[in-house]
Amino acid sequence: MSRESALVTADWAEQNIETPGVVFVEVDEDTTAYDGGHIPGAVRINWKTDLQDPVRRDFVNKQQFEALLSAKGIGNDDKVVLYGGNNNWFAAYAYWYFKLYGHGDVKLLDGGRKKWELDARPLNKDEVDRPATNYVAVHDQDLSIRAFRDDAVKAIGVQNLVDVRSPDEFAGRLLAPAHLPQEQAQRPGHIPTAISVPWSKAANEDGTFKSDDDLRSIYGAAGLDDSKATIAYCRIGERSSHTWFVLKEILGHSDVRNYDGSWTEYGSLVGVPVALGDEPGSAN
Repeated sequence: MSRESALVTADWAEQNIETPGVVFVEVDEDTTAYDGGHIPGAVRINWKTDLQDPVRRDFVNKQQFEALLSAKGIGNDDKVVLYGGNNNWFAAYAYWYFKLYGHGDVKLLDGGRKKWELDARPLNKDEVDRPATNYVAVHDQDLSIRAFRDDAVKAIGVQNLVDVRSPDEFAGRLLAPAHLPQEQAQRPGHIPTAISVPWSKAANEDGTFKSDDDLRSIYGAAGLDDSKATIAYCRIGERSSHTWFVLKEILGHSDVRNYDGSWTEYGSLVGVPVALGDEPGSAN
């Protein structure tokens, strides 16, 4: 993958709003943002109710994903363009889902809602009702891009572990972003040997992704070893999907996985090693 194959520009998006076979999908952290105005014709995916299993702590399975996309009027052959607020935070999370289940043509709108609004491009509040489809996922979960807790433990001192949370979460001073309740995990800190690269460092002020050279410099300066496989993690797997997108889809690293259990799972496990402080911490 590369920037050209994983992203579309705002100019391209505006020119293709009514193009048959192109479906715009908005996915926001603030699930009410869509109601205040969205790209004309865009459908909404609510990450809380549409992408999460209502019973298990897991994301939707293959059948649930198929039902969701069918109800949203998305076909197997459609080009799906995902976008959202906060530098495409949850849009990247949804992108990862589309890749997990093998959708053939999915992109992120570079800059997301932020750049679209800064450019004063069209938004409307019209109800969008696309005809239902019969979407069939290409395959079950692609586990080459998903990491589990045992994978994270085995990666300590062996692979790149990239903690994309805030420095205070990494160090153990906070359990969650400052604006959220300080709960979920039983213990604060980070996975030993993980490097700290907050996810938002990958974005420019207008929400677009930084240049390839700038991105390589950011991760290289933090200690990422390009010759090793990489696991990215955060608190619940959404911020780390943004970093996964940068490393896998923009920079083209061959072996990058998103640990969606992330710190809410790892920080509650019994007996696993935990590091505190601003440095990566020992593997012991």
